[in-house]
Amino acid sequence: MTTATSQAAFSGIPEGLRRPLLEEYNKLAKHYRESRWEPAELNGGKLCEIVYSILKGHVDGAFAATPYKPSNMVDACRDLEKATSFPRSVRIQIPRMLLALYEIRNNRNVGHVGADVDPNHMDASVVLGMVKWVMAELVRIFHGTSTEEATQVVESLTERSLPILWRVGGITRVLAPLTAKDKTLAVLYGVPGPLDVKSLLASVEYGNSSRYRATVLKDAHREHLLHFDTKADTAQISPLGSRYVEERVALEI
Repeated sequence: MTTATSQAAFSGIPEGLRRPLLEEYNKLAKHYRESRWEPAELNGGKLCEIVYSILKGHVDGAFAATPYKPSNMVDACRDLEKATSFPRSVRIQIPRMLLALYEIRNNRNVGHVGADVDPNHMDASVVLGMVKWVMAELVRIFHGTSTEEATQVVESLTERSLPILWRVGGITRVLAPLTAKDKTLAVLYGVPGPLDVKSLLASVEYGNSSRYRATVLKDAHREHLLHFDTKADTAQISPLGSRYVEERVALEI
């Protein structure tokens, strides 16, 4: 998703809060992809403070210029429940999710020494899942869209890149001797949404377009690594394909 599009998705949130929100979310997602569990969980805690600042400003009708940390996050979130004229998502559901995230940050050996559990994949996965839900709710609330559309927006927010991808002359070059399938998935990994096959062919530098569609794309489609829309002549990477790139292609670089 482009910067302009991502900002449009959160158009009801002022720049001083919108920019830190998107930056912290991308940091969290990046650390999670790199298996850096502790930084990912710390990002989740920081994002709580940003989201609280947004909710508080929304309820009060006046946003703070920058995010801030309330003196007591538990009490501050509970105070939002008093704003009975606002939807439950604003005053109860998101704030309670923030408290769960803050609990992981403070008492699962993330923010402080001596807590019960070392940072791990399970906790980081919970943090990322809850943060995605919160982000989708913010899109739904501040951009007036459906839950499904908001979820799609959040999935496309993450800035994903690989060092072997080089954008030049209007196409993405793959600077590594990978198979056609792996090159295709690498290119699609860095693109939010579907990409036309013509552009893929230019990036992968596959000589026979018919064979490329019939073998590379259809085989990857059958493996559930991507969705090949034969009518639109586009391809889009799947969640399974993204994991394939992160766990296999990225390691070959």
